[in-house]
Amino acid sequence: MALLMLAVGIHVLESALPGLGPWFKPGLANIVTLIALIMLGPKEALMLAVARVVVGALFIGTLFTPTFIMSLSGALAAALVMLAAWRSIPGISLIGISLLGAVAHMLVQFVTVEALFIQQTALFYLLPPFLLVAAITGWLNGVAAQYITDHLRSTRPAMEEAVPGAAHG
Repeated sequence: MALLMLAVGIHVLESALPGLGPWFKPGLANIVTLIALIMLGPKEALMLAVARVVVGALFIGTLFTPTFIMSLSGALAAALVMLAAWRSIPGISLIGISLLGAVAHMLVQFVTVEALFIQQTALFYLLPPFLLVAAITGWLNGVAAQYITDHLRSTRPAMEEAVPGAAHG
């Protein structure tokens, strides 16, 4: 629940930030999804990704709008690709997982926008620069998630010593 509230808070904060377009934000809430994947597992990470978008849309008033549809489709694609990469690519880092998720998120958002809203294949001329920026933010988010999970892992034994059961609750 704490990770969900953190992810929703980041999602809501990001919605207020200026972006490079109507469907591009840095994806900072995906850091929380990556942490959930490593610390809790794939099922929980997928549920967190979907719940974050739904609860966040309730807070910002975009539930069932085009923004919500784009956000949900991108988040679901990113989460599924990240889970698949985590399970099927031995030794992949959180940075690699995050990169793949960011690219999947952007690709699916473009496909969703073209299929449901704009219906102009010329839209895809914008895809290369958006994929580049998505890869950069995906890399940065992966670095952040890796740093946080490494820190959490290193402090977990200390937490368990100080408060028995604290790391499992």
